[in-house]
Amino acid sequence: MIVCVCHRVSDQTIARAARSGMAFDDIQLELGVATQCGKCESCARSVWSECRSGQPTAHLKIDELRQQLARGTLQLAPV
Repeated sequence: MIVCVCHRVSDQTIARAARSGMAFDDIQLELGVATQCGKCESCARSVWSECRSGQPTAHLKIDELRQQLARGTLQLAPV
């Protein structure tokens, strides 16, 4: 279903972005959700929240990588 009428963004598009690890602010910037009239924000946040529950945020992943780098246990793949 269309969640954001102003930008024609569906619940599936929001869910896909959420499952990829995007924060809600990033989804707003990328897709324009809840940036015009704002009527879709609560529904969009609900879809995002349902898909993100139980998944670590990108910030936690970055912090973990920084800790591994500081300990010297982070291994990067050769380019």
